[in-house]
Amino acid sequence: MQHMGARSAQESLTSKLHGIRLGASWIASAPPSIQNEFLESLDGAELKALPFLFEFWALEHQLPPEGDWRTWLIMGGRGAGKTRAGAKWVRSLVEGARPSDPGQARRIGLVGETLDQAREVMVFGESGILALCPPDRRPEWIAGRKMLVWPNGATAQILSAHDPDALRGLQFDGLWADELAKWKKAEEAWDMLQFGLRLGDDPRACVTSTPRNVKALTDLLERDSTLVTHAPTSANRANLASGFFEEVQRRYAGTRLGRQELDGVLLADVEGALWTSAGLEASRAPRPPEMSRIVVAVDPSAAAGGTGDACGIVVVGAVTEGPPQDWRAYVLEDATVRGASPLEWAKAAIAAWQRHGADRLVAEVNQGGAMVEAIVRQVDPLVPFRAVHAARGKSARAEPVAALYEQGRVLHAAPLADLEDQMCQMTRLGFLGSGSPDRVDALVWAIYDLMIEPAGTWRQPRLRVL
Repeated sequence: MQHMGARSAQESLTSKLHGIRLGASWIASAPPSIQNEFLESLDGAELKALPFLFEFWALEHQLPPEGDWRTWLIMGGRGAGKTRAGAKWVRSLVEGARPSDPGQARRIGLVGETLDQAREVMVFGESGILALCPPDRRPEWIAGRKMLVWPNGATAQILSAHDPDALRGLQFDGLWADELAKWKKAEEAWDMLQFGLRLGDDPRACVTSTPRNVKALTDLLERDSTLVTHAPTSANRANLASGFFEEVQRRYAGTRLGRQELDGVLLADVEGALWTSAGLEASRAPRPPEMSRIVVAVDPSAAAGGTGDACGIVVVGAVTEGPPQDWRAYVLEDATVRGASPLEWAKAAIAAWQRHGADRLVAEVNQGGAMVEAIVRQVDPLVPFRAVHAARGKSARAEPVAALYEQGRVLHAAPLADLEDQMCQMTRLGFLGSGSPDRVDALVWAIYDLMIEPAGTWRQPRLRVL
């Protein structure tokens, strides 16, 4: 037992746990007596191997998927455990049952955006290959060749995606690519790597990346040979510093950037969109000033009781001191409700009006006519109410509002991820998302009431205020 390798210890522990995937969570939640009994059942080699048995500690998204695949894409938020999963996958390819035994693969490519990043993250990082290898299986770093060499002769060479031509002529039977969505020449580099992934009986690649809307990543997602596992940052919270998790949640939870960087969601900006993710990220204003006026704008659903679109409810304030070019609007809340009856959305709108001390409630009445105001009056007969009727298309109405954003005159003072998703799918040719842009419509009406109409910049003949 003195020379039992990590693979043999894993098999022994699997038998004792009656299924490795129950291991860490089962032991962690078991009473102390059972935990002690389990630990006492392990011999010295098993105890030494336990910290390095990734299958025992891994989260579900960190385990390779079953089935026939060419590329395993691990997408997740910051700190979700992507790097550790990639490093362990490399170990699983190169290691045999014992340190000197051959594994499934002999030549691995480790590709980062730059050589420095590949070395410092994938090899020497806290979750890199060296940190995950037990002493008897730890590879030697050959600095001059930029290469790891395992006791069984397997090698892993670090490479940079910065110069795709430098990847020509290389050959691998396994490939780990880290942060593909960050590579500046991602498409060219990935193509060159695919030509080199040609050794062995079943050459495969693992890609670990925070999602970004880049062509190399979206193309990879569309391939039938790609399998995806996904997890948000919160899935790995137990292994993160509490201060880090609390701070990033406080700053970014509920924002579009947070959905990408924390939730690991791929956010798409459609071609020709009136708003972009980058533009919206530049519009953050966490501490809005005192407002001159606040309105709650409502885009009622065409159907009631959950059969139609949501009822868009957006709260916007504005500072309108001085000339119109100095005015600024601040989006304070997206209070949109889905699946609500007319009376329920009216109550939600009135609640938002009260919560923000708003000056007026503005509602589009194209769908319901006078009934819209009647429903609102059932909840509060005295609420200041203004009905508006659109005679122009949604995109045409949204364009002058988008222009104000481009001028830096509309800022977001709250988490507005769902609203921002709709905004990034609104184009001059129409809304390209699913359903109706109910949140964007409400936003447009609010900005119209606060900024555009008072400044006299709206094209009045195509819009009627009732």
